[in-house]
Amino acid sequence: MPGPLQGLRVIEMAGLGPGPFCGMLLADLGAEVVRIDRPPAPGAPALEPRFDVTARGKRSLVLDLRAEGAVETVLQLVAKADVLIEGFRPGVMERLGLGPDVCLARNPRLVFSRMTGWGQHGPLAKAAGHDLNYLALTGVLHATGRADTPPAPPLNIGADYGGGAMFLALGVLAALQERQQSGRGQVVDAAMTDGAALLAAIFHGLKAAGQWSNAREANLLDGGAHFYDCYACADGKFVSVGAIEPQFYALLLQRCGVTDPAFDAQMDAARWPELKAKFAALFLTKTRAAWCELLEGSDACFAPVLDWDEAAQHPHNVARETFIELDGVTQPAPAPRFDRTPAARPLAPRPVGADGEAILREWGVAP
Repeated sequence: MPGPLQGLRVIEMAGLGPGPFCGMLLADLGAEVVRIDRPPAPGAPALEPRFDVTARGKRSLVLDLRAEGAVETVLQLVAKADVLIEGFRPGVMERLGLGPDVCLARNPRLVFSRMTGWGQHGPLAKAAGHDLNYLALTGVLHATGRADTPPAPPLNIGADYGGGAMFLALGVLAALQERQQSGRGQVVDAAMTDGAALLAAIFHGLKAAGQWSNAREANLLDGGAHFYDCYACADGKFVSVGAIEPQFYALLLQRCGVTDPAFDAQMDAARWPELKAKFAALFLTKTRAAWCELLEGSDACFAPVLDWDEAAQHPHNVARETFIELDGVTQPAPAPRFDRTPAARPLAPRPVGADGEAILREWGVAP
């Protein structure tokens, strides 16, 4: 398969959320990803494979790690792999006999990458949690939502995928780059709390400079400013405006026909509630389609708020092929783009265990 990671061999210990997403990112870019699945529980409801989007481009080998010889089979695969991804709680891989010491003894060039919520050590390391909890601990969740409501639970993108999977993938690639000089692998410890905290780096700087407060909906980028928010339209749909720079703000006002001198005080935070109320009334005067005709494609920093179905059909996303369809399921295409080693169209997700014999044969492991 084409792609910049062609030739890279990855073992993914089956799990949930960011581990599989990281494996999908690597598979999308050409890596050979083998997912080691648990035997399905008898009578347990199973998701039809084509709906398991983060399994695309991977192959599946089922192993009962409690069975005799199963751990040795994994270690034989490890001996021929470049990367191992695991997302268990701290200590689980060690108890299975597949901890980093054992795996690196079998393959000193292995990048042993670990994905957890709280990290491999610390007071919370062995506690259960989810995206919402990890965001809560970093300060990010407190800054999310409207001033008069509790913090709003976002989609599990900030910690699970942004702070988790993306940083795990970055760590894997950095370790592979370092391996070219040292010839040695290493352990990558990616914690969703660490990554989510780092994603908010700019806000720590702004707060230290006195330009950001702990109050929600009172700052430049959290819905406090009238020129950086979402507004309802006459048809009940929504639009987003983000005209921060003065020249973009001036164009937004011009195109919207705003002549009220009160809007000249763009950066006067004390005026923001008043100006936001005026903007809200203005956007209610037209449908979303009418606002799109007036503002979309200009430097007014505008975009309609689209639902899942609309997003895949928007002309810009269609032109860039931002979404693809695999086995009847619409989903995002691989990203980013490469001009010389472009990623192939992903293969549809495979059923659990569908590739076991072929994987063992190709990797030279006794079945």
